[in-house]
Amino acid sequence: MDTPQTLPVLNDTELRVLGSLMEKSKTTPDYYPMTLNGLTAACNQKSARKPVVDYDENTVISALDTLKRKGLISTATGGSSRATKYKHNFGIVFPLVPSEIAVICLLILRGPLTPGEINSNSGRMYEFENLDEVQQMLEKLAGGDTPFVEQMPKRPGQKEVRYRHLLGGTIPEDDAADEPVRRTSATELEERLSKVETELAELKEAFDKLMKELS
Repeated sequence: MDTPQTLPVLNDTELRVLGSLMEKSKTTPDYYPMTLNGLTAACNQKSARKPVVDYDENTVISALDTLKRKGLISTATGGSSRATKYKHNFGIVFPLVPSEIAVICLLILRGPLTPGEINSNSGRMYEFENLDEVQQMLEKLAGGDTPFVEQMPKRPGQKEVRYRHLLGGTIPEDDAADEPVRRTSATELEERLSKVETELAELKEAFDKLMKELS
């Protein structure tokens, strides 16, 4: 019989760094594995993040160091760039399928969500067939010997239940009202902004490197 795996207990910074790597591995594969500069920008995105943070590179480096010791990230070098790049090992440490990783990633980056919110915001990482598939995935992740998520108690007047991950971090306070499910147009805007932020971070790093070489 297989021994149940123990989930790591991560702090808020570790979760943001890990979640950003998980997200970008699917949404911007051209920039993955990620440089420190690109990863810092991904952590500080104003879109698709709750809460919005303002980490400096030292904060991200510290989280990368502890995540590496826990086996959840690794470094990658080679190719045309000599810069150290980072990738997550979550799907290696825990043998999960892409749809399961997408759900956990959303809960890490956005906080507790309803099945409907997960369905409407997961498209760039995994396209679910329908809401029933999302619900089945959540029930699977909440069960077994190693649950990754749990259902939260309903709030007064709330129709849909919310789910949260079980990887540690600060438990966010309940909002006064449910966050509305984003319309497709809003989701598309988030996707574009996310890609632009990543590209700008990479361009800044390339420019800084060029200036150093010229000087």
